[in-house]
Amino acid sequence: MEFKPLSTFIDRITAWRIPWAEVLVLYGNKEVFRYRSGYEDLNMTTPIDDQRIIHLYSLTKIMTCTAALQLVEQGKILLNDPISAYLPEYTDMNVKKTLPHGEVIFERAKKPILVRDLFTMTAGFSYDINSPSIEEVVRGTNGRAPTRDVVAALAKEPLLCEPGTKWIYSLCHDVLVALVEVVEGRRFSDYVYEEITGPLGMHDTGFYLSEKQRTRLALKYEYNDTLGKPIYDEGNNYQLGSEYESGGAGLYSTVSDYVLFLNTLTNLGTSPEGVRLLSPESVNLMRTDQLNEGTRGYFSWSQLAGYGYGLGVRTHISRQISGSLSSLGEFGWSGAAGSLAIMDPSRQLTVMYAQHMRNNQEPYVHPRLRNIVYACL
Repeated sequence: MEFKPLSTFIDRITAWRIPWAEVLVLYGNKEVFRYRSGYEDLNMTTPIDDQRIIHLYSLTKIMTCTAALQLVEQGKILLNDPISAYLPEYTDMNVKKTLPHGEVIFERAKKPILVRDLFTMTAGFSYDINSPSIEEVVRGTNGRAPTRDVVAALAKEPLLCEPGTKWIYSLCHDVLVALVEVVEGRRFSDYVYEEITGPLGMHDTGFYLSEKQRTRLALKYEYNDTLGKPIYDEGNNYQLGSEYESGGAGLYSTVSDYVLFLNTLTNLGTSPEGVRLLSPESVNLMRTDQLNEGTRGYFSWSQLAGYGYGLGVRTHISRQISGSLSSLGEFGWSGAAGSLAIMDPSRQLTVMYAQHMRNNQEPYVHPRLRNIVYACL
C-alpha cells in the first residue's frame, strides 16, 4: 500500500478552496493511513487537529437508518407497514399536483406512506425546513421545536408526489426518528446513546455538546465565489430548535469517533470488539438497491452515477456507469459540509473523510478521493 497520492490530493484541495480536510483509512480493521491538511481557523492560521468535532449533517442518516433497522430486526416494525400505524397524523395525506396548464390542485393520496418509503426517500416529502407548519411549531414552542411536534406538523404539508413513485431527497429520515421514538418510548438521542454510540465507545458523537466539547467544535465555512475565499458560516440550519433531533442532519462527531460506527457496518453489523448493532442480513439489505423503474430516474446526482439507493445509503451497482474503482456493493453517504463515508465489506475497507465547508465541491472531491483510495490499496 502506498498512500502518497492520497496525501497529495488532500494537500491539493486544501490549497485550492477547502480550508481543511482529513482522511482516515481502515483496512482489515486496522488504521493504515491518516492524513490531515489545512487550517481549522483561517484567520488565526490554526492547523486542523484530530480532536475537532464537526457537524456530520447527512452522515447522520446512516445512523438513523441503523437505529430503525434494529427495530425491524426485533419485529417491532416492518418495512411494508404504513407509517400511520405508528404516526396517526399521516393517515390521510394530500398530494400537490400541477396540471398541464399550470393550475395547482390538491388531491387525497391514493397510497399510504410505508415505513420503507421513509428509508428510501420515496415518501413524497420535501426538504423545506421553513414550511408554514414547521415555522408555526418553532414559534409556538419558543424555539424548542421538539422532534415529535415538528414531525406531526409536517403531516399538514402536502406531499410532492404519490408515496413510492419518486426519489426525492427530503425530511424522510427526520420522520423516521419520530417513528423510532414512538415505538421505543425513548427520545431518539437516548436511544442512539444506549443502543449504538455508548456500546461502541463513541464519546464525541451525539445531538448535543457539553461546554467542554463545544470548545472543540471546528469552525465551519462556506466558499464565497464573489470574494474568492471561504467565509465563516455559523450554526446548523437543520437544527430547528433546542429540542429538535434531526435524523437527517443533527449529529456532531469526530473522525476518530464516527469511523468506529462506520467500520462496524463494514463488518456487517458487529464491531471488531464484538458489539453487535445489526445482523449481516440487515446490513446487506441496507446496501441493496431499492430503486425501481419508476424512481431511478430521479436519483440523478452526477457524483452518484452508477450507484443505486438502499435503505438510507448509496450502493455501488455499475462500474461501467460510475467509472469508480470501488467494489460493487460499496456503500455509504455524505454530508452537506463535505464529509464522506465509504464502507466496503468485500475489501474490509472503511474510509472516513471530513471537511467542514458548505458549498462543499462534493461532485469534484468525492469520486476522485474514492478512486485514489482504491488505487492506493
